[in-house]
Amino acid sequence: MTALLFLTACTSKEENRFVTRTIHNPILAGFYPDPSVTRGADGYYMVNSTFGYFPGIPIFYSPDLTGWEQIGHVLHRPEQVQFDERKLANQATYAPAIEYHDGTYYVACTEVVGRGNYIVKATDPAGPWSEPFLLPEVQGIDPSLFFDEDGRAWLVYNSGAPDNTPLWDGHCTIRLVEMDMETMQVISEPVILVNGGVNIDEKPVWIEGPHLYKVDGRYYLSAAEGG
Repeated sequence: MTALLFLTACTSKEENRFVTRTIHNPILAGFYPDPSVTRGADGYYMVNSTFGYFPGIPIFYSPDLTGWEQIGHVLHRPEQVQFDERKLANQATYAPAIEYHDGTYYVACTEVVGRGNYIVKATDPAGPWSEPFLLPEVQGIDPSLFFDEDGRAWLVYNSGAPDNTPLWDGHCTIRLVEMDMETMQVISEPVILVNGGVNIDEKPVWIEGPHLYKVDGRYYLSAAEGG
């Protein structure tokens, strides 16, 4: 991948010039499925799925999104997990999503064939990380946090069809709940943001991996469709 950096210098005659910099893909070679990145206090931090392996959820640091260094694990104590890694090599820890807000790092994740959805937090991304705060009200997978400018916090996630009555195989929804980050508890009923997918007439399957963003006063929801 070749990146072009456009620079403008203020001189007696304004000059524009391009600086070419080569960045090699992949930027992190190896097995790192479901990556999630957040900008922290001093750079960028990334986590990924580790399924039934322990320690779990490696955390990487980069000052510039190109060179990454592993600095620890989010799940680094046996009491943080509740699964047998010998039996769950392709299940357990799925799709962690990392966010940084007001001096604290949060990772929302799903323990498939385990305790379900939870959040862990730390003030130092290298650790130690907290015990999981379980979210039994969040029925589904792929949770991710969104912190709004007004101080409210939200959790968006994949869930089943409305009324648990799918109209076709793979019929899912994207839902939203409000969080109290002091108690780490859900404080609202879930709201369905997306039913099925972009075009419900086409019977889309397995809409998942949702993330909320806010840009210039508008909210954006990104998700994967098709499983």
